Amino acid sequence: MSDKILLVDDDPILLDTLAFNLRHAGYRVVTALDGAAALEQAAAEKPDLVILDLMLPELDGLTVCRSLRQTSEVPILILTARTGELDKIVGLESGADDYLTKPFSLGELQARIRALLRRAGPRAAGEEIRSGDLTLHLVSRRAFIGDKELLLTPREFSLLAELMRHQGAVLTRDLLLTRIWGYDFYGDTRTVDVHIRWLREKIEVDPSNPARIVTVRGIGYRFEG
Repeated sequence: MSDKILLVDDDPILLDTLAFNLRHAGYRVVTALDGAAALEQAAAEKPDLVILDLMLPELDGLTVCRSLRQTSEVPILILTARTGELDKIVGLESGADDYLTKPFSLGELQARIRALLRRAGPRAAGEEIRSGDLTLHLVSRRAFIGDKELLLTPREFSLLAELMRHQGAVLTRDLLLTRIWGYDFYGDTRTVDVHIRWLREKIEVDPSNPARIVTVRGIGYRFEG
């Protein structure tokens, strides 16, 4: 069965044009014209990818993105007419996986869709990783500190597993992007920083002074245990 895409834009002409072309490319497409409808469609349709315009009525795209990310690791591609660096950073920190500025070609859009869908699946392994009281069960993809289960998203789990597999080694942001997001990921290294921040909030006693995941300035991160 083909992948399902939720397409969200308040411009009905653009929405219909993109939906037509994506269906022609073989995707199943559901649409929404505003943020509230987008959340309803996401809950009902369980899409494999969300293409989300930033400027939406009812709820803006960043609010929708943050809401989706609270409960789902579905890939999110933001569309926007804004070109500023700050807008891109805010979009990525809201949980988006990639960012495409209008106007864009259908070819570039489809390339980014393919890249995000290829890398959306979980990375499983038949082993368990332990470090102190932190345990990852890689088959069931469950994480625990002591007896307390951690609520990690699939991407957070994969990132933590990669760091723990190489405890004591410095992993660069580019290396983490390659291993967790894939060679053809179109985002930037700030995506790694955002996910590290989220992880620290869940596994560190003091996230502002982390002891498990340590920043190596200008290079990347090291898992200390």
